[in-house]
Amino acid sequence: MPAQHNRTRAKERNNVLNRPEFMSLNQPVRSTHEGRSPVKKYSGQAGPPQQAPADTKDSAQLPEEDCMQLNPSFKGIAINSLLAIDICLSKRMGVCARSSSTWSSARPIVKLIGITGHGIPWIGGTMFCLTKSYTPAGQEVLLNLLMALILDILMGAGLQKLVKRRGPSEGTRGILDYVVMDVFAFPAAQASRAVMVTRFFLNHLVLAVPLRILMVIWAAVIGLSRIMIGRNHLTDVLCGFIIGYLQFNIVELLWLPSGTCQLLASAIPL
Repeated sequence: MPAQHNRTRAKERNNVLNRPEFMSLNQPVRSTHEGRSPVKKYSGQAGPPQQAPADTKDSAQLPEEDCMQLNPSFKGIAINSLLAIDICLSKRMGVCARSSSTWSSARPIVKLIGITGHGIPWIGGTMFCLTKSYTPAGQEVLLNLLMALILDILMGAGLQKLVKRRGPSEGTRGILDYVVMDVFAFPAAQASRAVMVTRFFLNHLVLAVPLRILMVIWAAVIGLSRIMIGRNHLTDVLCGFIIGYLQFNIVELLWLPSGTCQLLASAIPL
């Protein structure tokens, strides 16, 4: 018996699977839950197993709204696509935006067209005509036009400060831009002013048909010049047209009658 026991121990020592590097072959296969457990045991080190960090547990319990959404909504995709198209078209239409642009030679003319839509020339010209007008009907129209121009400047500046959208081609702003508060791009203040003034003239002045057509063309050219010069996007101009159209409706609702205009004209030292 002792001899047989010694032979068994000799066979175990000579067995290759009993070597340390092959010990894992003799161990039973662990289940998938054990393999995925966060507890890790390093070979060759003694001591208790290290616990998984608490961040992994917290990240597994995060609410759904704090996780990154890899599948954005259809609404977000549509809005981002429309904005990308708007920026691309606006940059393509900005042929006078820089000195190296395609139509850089026409840049002074386009700037001159844009000046005809600034608020300062319109307010100054309206006040000058008001000093030269002595009829009640003329003073009524001019005072309401002055109120409409002031409303347009305040509303346009307020929306621009609220949105703070930059133009497609950022250049140096002039003093006139800061005076009339036309610094940001949305909405296009000159486009809204052009539409509002055009509707005002078409409704309250007796104009011939060619002049009425020229007024409509002038408003459209003002909006186009803002895109060509690189100051506004296409959507800025379109929204400016809509805002100017709605501003005239507000002016009609707040229209000052002839008696009120006479009192204001007498009170204002013109």
